[in-house]
Amino acid sequence: MRCLILAVACLLPTVSLAAGPVKVDAKDYGCAQLAQIIRQSKKVYVRLGFGGRNFRYPPAQCGPGDKLSTASLRDGTGRQCLLDYACVNDPMSMYNYK
Repeated sequence: MRCLILAVACLLPTVSLAAGPVKVDAKDYGCAQLAQIIRQSKKVYVRLGFGGRNFRYPPAQCGPGDKLSTASLRDGTGRQCLLDYACVNDPMSMYNYK
């Protein structure tokens, strides 16, 4: 029984770390709501028309070859938002050299 409890205790953190990003559509939320979703969920993919942007709120990290930056987008009401914690391509990263 102790082994089972120990196994569950060790596996719980890995499950939460392996969870994929929350996917939201920018046209469904306002700027303040998008910022709040990014802060609460830590990993968020925001749909913007045909494409989208990845956001990682600290302490979450961007993937290899990416860096944290700000992103400008339009929310559901058509207002321009400037959101922090966007993962964008880092041209100086060694992962982007081919």
